[in-house]
Amino acid sequence: MSTEKQPEKKKRKPNPALMKPVQPDELLAVIVGSTPIPRSEITKKLWDYIKGKDLQDPNKRTNILADDALKAVFGGKECVTMFEMTKLVSQHILKAE
Repeated sequence: MSTEKQPEKKKRKPNPALMKPVQPDELLAVIVGSTPIPRSEITKKLWDYIKGKDLQDPNKRTNILADDALKAVFGGKECVTMFEMTKLVSQHILKAE
């Protein structure tokens, strides 16, 4: 057996750009609030909203079924994938001043 020490794993540092507060626009603010928050919190609040209102498609859990508030954010689409949701939501994020 080898007695060499394994190199210590470095902890991942969070990307500071993702931790910077951003401002949701008025359509997204209906869901996540109107105060500037980091992108990670926007994603977390969106998922809390989706799960709280049971908006995931029961047959295909990667699809999100939009209610009226989400339809406004999704550009009128009734159903989007998780991956499409990320792209659509990013259009409603403004840089915080």
